[in-house]
Amino acid sequence: MVSTAPHADQPAPPSPAGSTASAFSDLDKKSAIDVDDQIDTKSALEENLGSKDAADAKDLAEPEEGNVSRLTDWLFRRGPRRNLDAIATKRSVYDDPAIAEHYLPKDSYENKHRFDPTARWTVREEQALVRKIDWKVMAWAALSFSALNLDRGNLSQANSDNILGDLGMTTDDFNLGNSVFRLSFLAAELPSQMISKRLGPDRWIPMQMCAWSIVTLGQFWLKGRSSFLVCRALLGVIQGGFIPDLILYLSYFYTKNELPFRLALFWMSSNVCSIVASFIAFGVLHMRGVLGRAGWRWLFLIEGLITLCIGAMTFFRMPPSPTQTKSWFRPKGWFTEREETICVSRILRDDPTKGDMHNREGLTPKRLWQAICDYDLWPLYILGLMFGIPVGPPGQYLTLSLRKLGFSTFEVNLLTIPSTVLGMITMFAITWVSERVNDRAIVSMAEDVWALPVLIALYTLPAHPNQWAYFAIASVLVSYPYTHPIQVGWCSRNSGAVASRTVNASLYNMCVSPSPSLLLFYTCMLTRALVDRMVQLSAVVYSYIYRSDDAPRYRRGNRNLIIIACINLFVLYPATKAYYVWRNRQRDRIWGAMTSEERSEYLRTTKDIGNRRLDFRFAH
Repeated sequence: MVSTAPHADQPAPPSPAGSTASAFSDLDKKSAIDVDDQIDTKSALEENLGSKDAADAKDLAEPEEGNVSRLTDWLFRRGPRRNLDAIATKRSVYDDPAIAEHYLPKDSYENKHRFDPTARWTVREEQALVRKIDWKVMAWAALSFSALNLDRGNLSQANSDNILGDLGMTTDDFNLGNSVFRLSFLAAELPSQMISKRLGPDRWIPMQMCAWSIVTLGQFWLKGRSSFLVCRALLGVIQGGFIPDLILYLSYFYTKNELPFRLALFWMSSNVCSIVASFIAFGVLHMRGVLGRAGWRWLFLIEGLITLCIGAMTFFRMPPSPTQTKSWFRPKGWFTEREETICVSRILRDDPTKGDMHNREGLTPKRLWQAICDYDLWPLYILGLMFGIPVGPPGQYLTLSLRKLGFSTFEVNLLTIPSTVLGMITMFAITWVSERVNDRAIVSMAEDVWALPVLIALYTLPAHPNQWAYFAIASVLVSYPYTHPIQVGWCSRNSGAVASRTVNASLYNMCVSPSPSLLLFYTCMLTRALVDRMVQLSAVVYSYIYRSDDAPRYRRGNRNLIIIACINLFVLYPATKAYYVWRNRQRDRIWGAMTSEERSEYLRTTKDIGNRRLDFRFAH
């Protein structure tokens, strides 16, 4: 299948991979591999890559450097026009017969029967396939994420309708409820991922959605403080791990350069959901008095039913993998055999590690412990704990504060829309900046840089401020540029994920040890979970900064937020950047002192993996 079509892209090194055994049920084996269609991948390699012409693989396009699927390029249609009939197949380790066999997917990999290392496809074919994946997979994933945010955000809207007074609770009880939710969410995060990897995210995600929807609508019958806290705990346990589970599922369909752009849209969809939720709340809260019930009760019931319907439909909208889209209710599937071959082959060429595991393979506590003990990532965990605190309480208490300043229930819910829209703009802006400057530590400071002067303005307001002045300042504050996705990507990069390792490591490591690459995949996934756990722990911390004895101005709380913002800006972020610069210089000295023979021997024999390798450099 060799073509002489022109190249489509610019050069960059390929990604390495590893291999390990995967165990799963006979039922999964049957559904994963169509014996009639299965190809002998190793034989195909030997036959097609044995000749010099094939080994040179001159028809292949070169992998891209960095993140080329950029949000700004897509929006503004920038960049050179591509020849749609050019070969889009990227050069990878599978095009070198000397090492290709070390990167082949395991027999248990559910998509192996569609993997063809000799397959070639055009830019036109790949673009059409990615568009189809966007509509079939990404769009529903965004809707599922919106369902999560709809049910996570309705407590704030219920707060504008006097839920605390109706249940005989105080601000401190509200804080306790948020802490119970966050701690439950925190405790459930990793267990949820372990369940997801065992059952498969295509099964676990809709189960989560249906379960939390039932609890959400069950809040219609809340009686007081005890039932409120029980529901918050249940919601935390059920929703914990949902976001990493969904990102894991998307990684089955997208390459490492395509996924960040989709995640940017992913987070923007939550802001759109917040706007829609404000209009829903505006209408539903008018139902106060219907059947003698408060408006917030109807809000929980109606939004719970909406997400329950989405959760039930999700069972039918999430196929296990690109080659498992056919079912009794979808007999033709989503993709043709040609499209399945392209989809699987391009994913494995981008990151061969994805062929080392089955989508029903579970995680182990040992791998979790190895991720926790990676001390080079501890600075990022500390940032994950601290960076969101300055903006957390003002956002959490926005509706309650506006209500106490004299705005009506319905005005409050509409007044949250401007900050949500501005938040989308600032998120886009910080994404653009991060792409342009290719920096993480400095760009990630933007959230606290934005918050500090506004917190000072909030602190200096008079005892009885003008309600519109407070609204303007608070709205600007909660419209901060959200840098959490940047920091998650930063942590994944520094965990030593396979997709980010240098070509030196990719060419030698797999010939020595078959298991480290899968360990790196696990470590990367678990690292993202650990970062998210720190963010949830951060929410627990800031839940206690605004106290009832400090209401309604919360001057003491705002003073504490200003102090924390200063610590982040002038201590933690600079120290984190300095640490990674120092670690890179350490390794530069050691690596630079080695001869080429010593480097080759190290790469051939080392058992160091990921960011422990001497040729790994930390991003900052």
